[in-house]
Amino acid sequence: MHYASRAYRLLLNGMALVAATMLVWLMIAIVLSVVIRNLGLQPSAWFFLSTEYAMFYLTLLGAPWLVRHKGHVHIELLTSLLPPSALQVLSRLVALLCMAVCVVLAWKGYDLVSMNLARNDYDVRAFFVPKWILTVAYPVCFIMMAIEFARFVVGRDILHSGEAGIKE
Repeated sequence: MHYASRAYRLLLNGMALVAATMLVWLMIAIVLSVVIRNLGLQPSAWFFLSTEYAMFYLTLLGAPWLVRHKGHVHIELLTSLLPPSALQVLSRLVALLCMAVCVVLAWKGYDLVSMNLARNDYDVRAFFVPKWILTVAYPVCFIMMAIEFARFVVGRDILHSGEAGIKE
């Protein structure tokens, strides 16, 4: 079990690292694209395609890591007013709901990947890219988010802190 847990954490952190690298690539590609246009040239179609894919992938690849580190956005107005026992219950119910939504989205993502593979679908804008390469991120990332939300449902830690205000 220890090895599986460690492998999972490595996968989670690796996905976050890939997402961070894609974010850096987005910055570089946008700056290069602007420079190329200002020189009167036309940037390669690959620039546009790679930035579109990067925005998609960095969102999905980074999401499970953000859930683990409570980096998602939530409003603490209600949770800051609750007593600790009610906060425990509400936070676990919210995490359970989030987990259920992620499981449904992972399942639908799996259906989408299966359909893309069965149909042999391609994204044909600038290059011929098999669509399953794009959609495979759905089931993988959403099931990992479901696992992370499940940690808040059954674990010692809860999703919400119960504190209002900005932490620095």
